[in-house]
Amino acid sequence: MTRSADGSTAEPVAGPDGNGKLAMRLSGLMKIYPGNTQPAVDNLSLDVHDGEIVTLLGPSGCGKTTTLRMAAGLEVPDEGDIYYGDTAVVMSSSGLCLPPNKRDMGIVFQSYAIWPHMTVAENVAFPLKSRKYPRAQIKDRVAHALELVGMAGYEDRPGPLLSGGQQQRVAFARALITEPRVLLLDEPFSNLDAKLRERMRIRVKRLQQELNIAFLFVTHDQVEALSLSTRIALMNSGIVQQQGSPRLLYENPANEFVRDFIGKTLLLRGRVSAGDGSGRIAITLDGASDCLVYGQTYETGGIPDGAEVFIGVRPEDVDVMQADGPKVPPGMLAGTLDAALFVGERIEYQVIVEGQGMIDIYGERHQPIEEGAKVWLKLRAEGHTAWRSDTSHDLEENL
Repeated sequence: MTRSADGSTAEPVAGPDGNGKLAMRLSGLMKIYPGNTQPAVDNLSLDVHDGEIVTLLGPSGCGKTTTLRMAAGLEVPDEGDIYYGDTAVVMSSSGLCLPPNKRDMGIVFQSYAIWPHMTVAENVAFPLKSRKYPRAQIKDRVAHALELVGMAGYEDRPGPLLSGGQQQRVAFARALITEPRVLLLDEPFSNLDAKLRERMRIRVKRLQQELNIAFLFVTHDQVEALSLSTRIALMNSGIVQQQGSPRLLYENPANEFVRDFIGKTLLLRGRVSAGDGSGRIAITLDGASDCLVYGQTYETGGIPDGAEVFIGVRPEDVDVMQADGPKVPPGMLAGTLDAALFVGERIEYQVIVEGQGMIDIYGERHQPIEEGAKVWLKLRAEGHTAWRSDTSHDLEENL
């Protein structure tokens, strides 16, 4: 049973997929640092379930690390409650705030915090030794934890002789040694090179699936968040702007901050030709009267017919092909290819489009198009997001 701040109880809450039980609940967290009027975290609520990787994503200063530190017991919230499973560890109304060692969690820091005077086995065993576990049990648990992270055989290696990736894996083993309900990760890949980050993302994903425990993961890296997360909570100025699956945030951003932060977005001008009142609208693009696309708006009641809008389009949702005649096919935009940049796995094109300005799109590297060529652009017919056009927007964002 889960006990709330008012003393009432409820059955454990199932996860979004109906399986994992509630591992951690953050409810109404507020944190204002001395000397500031703007909250670092403003009324944040978030559930994390067994078997989930929930990521706090956002720019520097958005409040994601403060949130994780409150969950870990390294910061005390001014308001709000925190539960680990059915155990309250913070209840601001009653002054309850348990220290980190009384919370059912492990934590991996950005710096890894590997003690140089200890061997790998001693580093991993430290949390158990501090809890007075029997020596034989410590030895067995250390061996199992190192096996989980692929560091079996390194027990006697001194900390200073470990590579960055090995230090990270030792930090994971040490965090897992107590078999916590929740693992907290504070930008654990930021000190690794690009290829090692990619390998460690895969390793961590497999480790989480094997253990089926809850991860609360903090990062500013979109690739890490999109590739690892079950759910993402995107933060800005201490407030969660949108929560949901990586695909939801990428394909259906709830506001302009989400749209512009996650991935790259083209803003194309158009006009609403029809809407159904539920937010789904048909849009005719400027510069191509017979190019109709369908989008979704989050404005209550939709956007009226005839209104000018911007439609957010992902570059990979645009096909580019060399024009083979003067007449533009129905449903396409015409443009002139101004620049072509070969970046390895693809070609990035800059195209001047009538009525739209300069836009950036991606092309297939095996079929390059020469700069200066006339091209046709075919947009995915639906699945875009639209916003009413006003003076606060500027197509210079496409440059």
